[in-house]
Amino acid sequence: MKSLDGPSGPENDFTDLHAWCEVYVPGAGWLGLDPTSGLFAAEGHIPLCCTAVPQDAAPIVGAVDQCEVEFEYENKVTRIHEDPRVTRPFNDQDWADIDALGNYVDEQLTRQDVRLTMGGEPTFVSIDDMESPEWNTAADGPDKRIKAFDLAIRLKNRYAPKGFIHYGQGKWYPGEPLPRWQYAIYWRKDGQPLWNGPDDVYDHQSKPEDARAFMTAFCKHMGIAASAIHPAYEDPFHALWQNGQLPIDEALDLDHESLGKRTLAQVLEQGLNTPTGFVLPLAFNPIEQCWQSCLWRFRQGALYVLPGNSPVGYRLPLSSLSRHEQSDVYELHDRDPFDPVPQEVTPLRQAQSKPLATMVIHTALCAEVREGYLCIFLPPLESMETFVALIEAVGAAAKAIGRPVRIEGYSPPHDSRLTKLVVASDPGVIEVNVQPASSWEELKSITVPLYEDARLCRLGTEKFMMDGRHTGTGGGNHVTLGGATAADSPLLRRPSLLRSLITFWQHHPSLSYLFSGLFIGPTSQAPRVDEGRVEKLYELDIAFSLLPKGDSPQPWLVDRILRHMLTDLTGNTHRSEFCIDKLYSPDSSTGRLGILEFRGFEMPPHARMSLVQMLLLRACVAAFWNKPYEKPTINWGHALHDRFMLPHFLWQDFREVLEYLRHEGFPFKDHWFDAFLEFRCPRIGRYQVEGMQVELHHALEPWHVLGEEATGAGTARYVDSSVERLQVKVRGMAPERYSLTCNGQVIPLVPTDEEGCYVAGVRYRAWQPHSALHPTIGVHSPLIIDLFDNWNGRALGGCTYHVVHPGGRSYDQFPVNALEAESRRFNRFEDIGHQQGPLMAQPILPGGGRFYRNAQLPRVAQPPKPRPNPRYPYTLDLRFDG
Repeated sequence: MKSLDGPSGPENDFTDLHAWCEVYVPGAGWLGLDPTSGLFAAEGHIPLCCTAVPQDAAPIVGAVDQCEVEFEYENKVTRIHEDPRVTRPFNDQDWADIDALGNYVDEQLTRQDVRLTMGGEPTFVSIDDMESPEWNTAADGPDKRIKAFDLAIRLKNRYAPKGFIHYGQGKWYPGEPLPRWQYAIYWRKDGQPLWNGPDDVYDHQSKPEDARAFMTAFCKHMGIAASAIHPAYEDPFHALWQNGQLPIDEALDLDHESLGKRTLAQVLEQGLNTPTGFVLPLAFNPIEQCWQSCLWRFRQGALYVLPGNSPVGYRLPLSSLSRHEQSDVYELHDRDPFDPVPQEVTPLRQAQSKPLATMVIHTALCAEVREGYLCIFLPPLESMETFVALIEAVGAAAKAIGRPVRIEGYSPPHDSRLTKLVVASDPGVIEVNVQPASSWEELKSITVPLYEDARLCRLGTEKFMMDGRHTGTGGGNHVTLGGATAADSPLLRRPSLLRSLITFWQHHPSLSYLFSGLFIGPTSQAPRVDEGRVEKLYELDIAFSLLPKGDSPQPWLVDRILRHMLTDLTGNTHRSEFCIDKLYSPDSSTGRLGILEFRGFEMPPHARMSLVQMLLLRACVAAFWNKPYEKPTINWGHALHDRFMLPHFLWQDFREVLEYLRHEGFPFKDHWFDAFLEFRCPRIGRYQVEGMQVELHHALEPWHVLGEEATGAGTARYVDSSVERLQVKVRGMAPERYSLTCNGQVIPLVPTDEEGCYVAGVRYRAWQPHSALHPTIGVHSPLIIDLFDNWNGRALGGCTYHVVHPGGRSYDQFPVNALEAESRRFNRFEDIGHQQGPLMAQPILPGGGRFYRNAQLPRVAQPPKPRPNPRYPYTLDLRFDG
């Protein structure tokens, strides 16, 4: 991968003999500086000799006379082992096999007439800033908008050079001052141009008079009388009232910390007699098949918009339009997604030049200049044909005045002939809702370039925690399954497919946890169907029995039967591992798209890892299409959050998933997913003693949502992320003689399918938040793992894992790169140290021995007695006092 800054590293393994220097940096250790390549010394720099003086490292010293010399040498390095890593999760041969399997799955899906399409929601973060709120918790930020616009322009140029960007409003959650923004890219599937206006740029530099010029050019192009254009003003009485409420010594400026006061300063600076924008009442008459306008009249004699800083189109005083109500003729009706649409798009361009005398039109086209951008607010439309005609006229008007415009307002009507890609804001990340793909090749053509375009925008797919742990972006990578149209959706055509997916995921917890993020459990963003109410599985089995077998002509049935089963603890249908909000919801036409959303997938750090996740889902659909997976659900009980939190059993369960797919004819290989396991549960360290090996891995831990608490911003519910878990695995141990302890407590080791191999989990408090479960329990640091010899009564050796900084201090900032993060992880593990205890007494031989002052001999050191936890037998919980 080419570097964005400075020289790039080697693309392939090679050998070269040269020297470099090293410097010791406190806190980072020895750093090698290679002047030949201009890079830091990495794993490929293998030192052959090391001296304090450079001259002492020279291979040849001395001088010779002129003579004929033949000299040759060869350097050759062969990799004998390579740990799985996310920077190169697959070698060339493995990827060729994966690519061939992807094409084979496509053949099976086509042969079975599944008509499957797949989409996703990748998330990205800044590679330059990992500490500011906009890249951690906040949904908006100046740098985020710049990078999102850059990414949107790159994606538009790649996928939709004949399309346009729609600047719309996204979600709006309590506590946020404004709705979130989103950049939606639209283009036509038939390849015809959708936009003929000037290309968009980041800096417009438009003047207020450009808004009036645009509206005039639009009316001329459409054949509508310009007399219907209304200038829109800010309400002077409200502005003067707001200004009168301010303290006498407070000065208003455009950089005021308060959003409301910044808006007031902008209004006063603009002038109350200056139009904010221009409004043209506009609607399409489906009866007369033409565009029409009308003249609006107001009691105040002019159009004064509602107070605020949203676009003018959202602030129209529609309730002041005399007594005239909107005509039924212009009432908008969403098109049913199951209605057939013609292949051709015929724009409806005919317009009526004379405005209507009555005010029966309550929708309008608006133009305003905001922060130097000429913004065009589109009215709501009902059909693709009317939208194409309107957007063509907008482009022609923008081209006539020679100004780029930003399209905002209502989005285009949902239509299968239109493709949509969205770049949106989300807390801490930039989210990209990619267009659906119908084949493996199309998936590759979308995913790989997206990762590359994001990288060129200085957006990454990974973050580092303060202690050096490697994580994803913190956002999701939700995957959607559906069809080209709602009628083509395989989930609606064959409800048994959805049952098979839900049951298969319930039987294999690894599918829920191996690809997820840090926040898992019943209160997470994607809880499993068996996390929550204890009777959920019983009710789910009844619901499954009511689903029809084979193809079903009733698409609404699957939603009605499963809607109340696929929820979280509060009944939220969106926060579920299987989200069917857009499958066949009766609420609106946009909820009847035949789409199933998998919300349990976290953003993988590599594009090929994301593709392999997609391939796994595609293979499951192909396997379950003609052979439904209709087995009873399994009540895992406490084992779900005990046994399957450990990477050993997680991997064991996932291997059963791959074995099932291999049995169905899809030859997945286990090692293709090694990078996923290492990324999700990285190794902490290992040590060996007396022929036995002890290895520590990070394990999973479900977080609890706490009770409501009052905060400065209102009422909040915190998440207790202070509890962590690690896995201890020991090989070559005889349990009759040896035991493993952590901080003096026996670890409940359980046998595995490998002879002499035992595994267990250790649960501990990693840090002390201000609000958490059991606030009187302190931090368990360090964790000292002892291998204890019960026969001889002594600890053979141990290791130390520093939960916090080994020096007792805290890190000042997040790691700047993977090398610093790795050094922090290494510094926290030591393969030495064990609990000190009483020594074993030497045996007393007849006629000699040792002298003891006390009459009682020292006893052999004994390990503490095990304290079994019947509810969590696989885990030692250091917080639990049996």
